[in-house]
Amino acid sequence: VSLVVNVASECGFTDQHYRALQQLQRDLGPHHFNVLAFPCNQFGQQEPNSNKEIESFARRTYSVSFPMFSKITVTGTGAHPAFKYLIQTSGKEPTWNFWKYLVAPDGKVIEAWDPTVSVEEIRPQITALVRKLILKKREDL
Repeated sequence: VSLVVNVASECGFTDQHYRALQQLQRDLGPHHFNVLAFPCNQFGQQEPNSNKEIESFARRTYSVSFPMFSKITVTGTGAHPAFKYLIQTSGKEPTWNFWKYLVAPDGKVIEAWDPTVSVEEIRPQITALVRKLILKKREDL
């Protein structure tokens, strides 16, 4: 199970989201879950730094342990293929930083949320999907 997020270091949502995303990773990471962070400078130019500086900021400030990918474009003609897929399958296109896409192990997009929806609000849905995966794996043994 993955939560794919377009992140930015200088956004009003940065502190709240990074803290909550790291807590989610800490709690669910051992159970077949990962936050996948994709820095993006498209919205408000709020991710102007280099990939190395972005990762250093996230690890130093929020102790993030989830994967931080290289900076990408998430919408428009130059959008990264992963985000083209997320947008196409969810019908929801990011209009700002910290859009969150919940993706099942089979690649199906379960849900997408804009940045005004907190990680705490969606945690029960994520936890339920992870729990379902754990139970299925036990049945398959």
